[in-house]
Amino acid sequence: MYTCSASPGACSPWTARAPRLGRAGLLALVAALHFGPAPPAAAQEETYRLDAGDLIKIQVYREQELDRELRVSADGTISYPLVGEVKAAKLTPQELEEAITGRLRGDFLTNPKVTVTIVEYRPFYINGEVEKPGGYPYQPGLTVRKAVTLAGGFKERASRSKLYLIKAGNPGTDPVRVDLDAMVGPGDVLTIEQSFF
Repeated sequence: MYTCSASPGACSPWTARAPRLGRAGLLALVAALHFGPAPPAAAQEETYRLDAGDLIKIQVYREQELDRELRVSADGTISYPLVGEVKAAKLTPQELEEAITGRLRGDFLTNPKVTVTIVEYRPFYINGEVEKPGGYPYQPGLTVRKAVTLAGGFKERASRSKLYLIKAGNPGTDPVRVDLDAMVGPGDVLTIEQSFF
């Protein structure tokens, strides 16, 4: 039960409960209602573009001898039985399924059913004022805050605002200043600078 001393119509369960939520809670609730929940990992994997360093699993229904775990090579290819070298870089898992299916169909199998799943994403890199700098496997939905956590957290002198990101594929570009909620992609390089205050 709740009580409200405001005029009739000005009070509702929403307004009565609002003070209990607090400002942060209200903002989170509004964001969730407006933007909806984050896409599940499976949905993100459907749009993910493979590249060098990704570890994938290829399975062909009822053809266990063709099951393989393969890492995409530096030149963006994989070597798969019966079909040889296949370009994987820049393809989604579904597009790679279609490419392998097309090469297997006919000469080798009548109606192959190929499944490609990601076993391990290629790494992102974090350096500077974190406890364990280095490369870590990318995870869908990765933010700067989560990346820092994976690297053991901030060091004592770490800045919480001097955070710089270089996007994969743009190694010659200047680092871009980001905040803790910025998204980190596979192959990105994140630098945490020192605070002097």
